[in-house]
Amino acid sequence: MDGNLKYLKVILPLKLDWEPCYSVLPGTEGGVPSVGTRVSVRFAGRKYVGVVSESDVTPDIELTKIQRIIRVEDGISPVTEVEMRLWRFVSDYYLCPVGEVYKAAYPSLKNDGEMIRSRERLRAEERLRRMNAALAAKRERLEAAVERRRAMYEKAVRPETREKYLEALTKAENELNALPLEIAAQDDSRSYTRLPLPSLSLAQQTCLEQIRGFFSKKSPVLLDGVTGSGKTEVYISLAANVLDSGGSVLYMIPEIAVSKQLGNRLKEVFGNQLALFHSGMSASARSLAVEKVRMGNCIVLGTRSSVFLPFMDLGLVIVDEEHDNSYKQETPAPRYSGRDTAMMLARFHGADLLLGTATPSLESLYNCRTGRLAKVMLRERYFGDDRTVVEIVNTAEERRKRGMKGSFSYKLIDRMKEALKGGGQILLLRSRKSYSPAVQCSRCGKIPRCPHCDVSLSWHRDEGRLKCHYCGWNQPFNAVCPDCGGHLEPLGAGTQRVVEEVSMLFPDARVARIDGDMISGSTGEEAVIRDFSQGLIDILVGTQIVTKGFDFARLSLVAVLQADSLLGFQDFRADEKALQILEQFRGRVGRRGQRGLFLIQTATPEHPVYKYVASEQRSDDLAETILAERFAFGYPPFSRIIQITLRDSDEGSATSLAAALAKAIRSEFGISGLVRNQADQVSVLGPYAPAVDKVSNLYIRLIRVSMMKNQTLMDNKRRLASLVSDFGKENRCSAQLSLDVDPL
Repeated sequence: MDGNLKYLKVILPLKLDWEPCYSVLPGTEGGVPSVGTRVSVRFAGRKYVGVVSESDVTPDIELTKIQRIIRVEDGISPVTEVEMRLWRFVSDYYLCPVGEVYKAAYPSLKNDGEMIRSRERLRAEERLRRMNAALAAKRERLEAAVERRRAMYEKAVRPETREKYLEALTKAENELNALPLEIAAQDDSRSYTRLPLPSLSLAQQTCLEQIRGFFSKKSPVLLDGVTGSGKTEVYISLAANVLDSGGSVLYMIPEIAVSKQLGNRLKEVFGNQLALFHSGMSASARSLAVEKVRMGNCIVLGTRSSVFLPFMDLGLVIVDEEHDNSYKQETPAPRYSGRDTAMMLARFHGADLLLGTATPSLESLYNCRTGRLAKVMLRERYFGDDRTVVEIVNTAEERRKRGMKGSFSYKLIDRMKEALKGGGQILLLRSRKSYSPAVQCSRCGKIPRCPHCDVSLSWHRDEGRLKCHYCGWNQPFNAVCPDCGGHLEPLGAGTQRVVEEVSMLFPDARVARIDGDMISGSTGEEAVIRDFSQGLIDILVGTQIVTKGFDFARLSLVAVLQADSLLGFQDFRADEKALQILEQFRGRVGRRGQRGLFLIQTATPEHPVYKYVASEQRSDDLAETILAERFAFGYPPFSRIIQITLRDSDEGSATSLAAALAKAIRSEFGISGLVRNQADQVSVLGPYAPAVDKVSNLYIRLIRVSMMKNQTLMDNKRRLASLVSDFGKENRCSAQLSLDVDPL
């Protein structure tokens, strides 16, 4: 072995619970790569771009087994110290290998994009070098020509000859003076244009001063502002201060759909200082955004993945709609919360943190209680008190009185007529996409199901197919029962069917829909939002995406169809989630000082969530009641839940392995049956099968481990992760095991 070799550890974008060691020869590589440098290496026969995590280490394995790095990728920027600290935090908290965090932070497209941009930059630099070399040669030729003509002019005696040489000399001198000293690289990224900031109301100004006061004390803030109160204007004012001081801002939003409308608004104020970043962008566009972030002094509008950007001078982190479940990554690992990770990002940078919402999560309210967050209220709408009217329609009673026509009560139909007559627009929420969530034979009762998942197939009438919304399997639909030849009829109404019903009820209205079927790889969603915003659509039907932070000036009526589907989850968070959705949806209407109408169709009008939404005297009573229930049962935010998911192609194996794993966990923590371990406050629920217990030919079993938030929490989490890992290795099982910390 070469005694001059140096050794380093490298993080690879793989699920490894260790970091491989590689060697480098300083004489040929220009020194030992420092921590954060990206290097190309081989692992298990494949090539990867990794990140040096330790340099000049002493190997703990046989030296003959250590491979050389292929090369140092000095054409792409190194990973910063703060980035790696954040990766370690995510890895530790969410119980996943740091390599999976690296893969999320630098997916192959992002790495490839940076390399492409690096090669493009090198080619551009080479072209510029050649152009400047040619320019220098031309300048040298012109300078020589000027000297020759000056000498000829000075030697000339005859007036007509001197005049001729003077003209030639002047021409050469002008041509020489017109040449630039060098050709500069074109870079318009710094040509910032700042338009005037939005004017603030007295309530907004007071709110802004309170936030700044807490920031001066290094306290993160929760801004609890009603919908339409103008939180965005407050965000913009805070961001402008940071940008003026030379810092950068991260402005996080939960959904790509919101980015277009909000992005246009921010562009008007911040010009080229704005960078967008989300998964719907091309690799090249994201690479350009990364470059802008590395340059600094910019504002990034991004979804949850933007927390992994390489900020250099981060001064402010804004998490808008902090309650939104879209901030949680469910699969693949790391299964992180964008909101909670953003809180750590701000801490690592020493940046100010602002969480904003009209419907605070119980976790954030709890953090206000414990002093981790300061709370600022903004209770006045920007355009004044609109006093949106809330009307609840009892659909069970209406059906008894024959007061329903399909999905619509006659009361709702009348309100829609009034809204359209007054020139208003209507937004309808139906939480299920497709034409119908299921179809059923009218003769034998058969409901076609997915052959790979334990779910019924949804009818997508526009495409003429039955589809599984879990694995994507689909088949043509001909309405004939495969068992008895009877007629297959729709069960329930999805967004497609609601659009059909609306078009029949209001044939002169311009109707459109927006749901998950429109998002992937198309701009149809953006076009619908734009057209609705411009008044080119009268009635828009959509899934929960329509409850997000859109601002539609002409909207006068919003209505929820089959609202009880929002409460139909066997989940301790069901009421909280339903309340947030309804309150956010309510906030879409009456945003220009005009009275709006929010109508809810439900078969259970006495439910506390509906009563709260309809109440004119708003208070925190419902939130306090839910928090008290959570405390009594040991649910979050008073505990942490780690969900273990086991997937196996054999149902019997899935059941037996899950039972064995649950038994091992109970034994590890000294738990008998369902009794909570009193020493460490750990309890185990399961194993149990979820409502959909088979997806893509894999049977699913769940185990939920609850751990109280005390001094033993982190140690208990690591013990659990180690036990699950060892269980998989010892049983040599083909089952897939995954951990999800703080599951939805």
